[in-house]
Amino acid sequence: MGDRHKATIGRRQLLRTGIVGVVATAASALETGTVAADTETNDEKRKARFQPNSAEVQNFYRVNRYPKR
Repeated sequence: MGDRHKATIGRRQLLRTGIVGVVATAASALETGTVAADTETNDEKRKARFQPNSAEVQNFYRVNRYPKR
């Protein structure tokens, strides 16, 4: 009934384990190849992302026509 070794994890060991996990995840993500943003051409990156006749754009310009206080 002497001293028994408790199977607990200290804060430093937990931090080390977490860091190793993050590094391993980052390394595996880098090995996958292309990133999603790299699949677009330069023309696709520069194209307009909004529709000029959409309801949101029309509402924006309608509200901005209100008189100033």
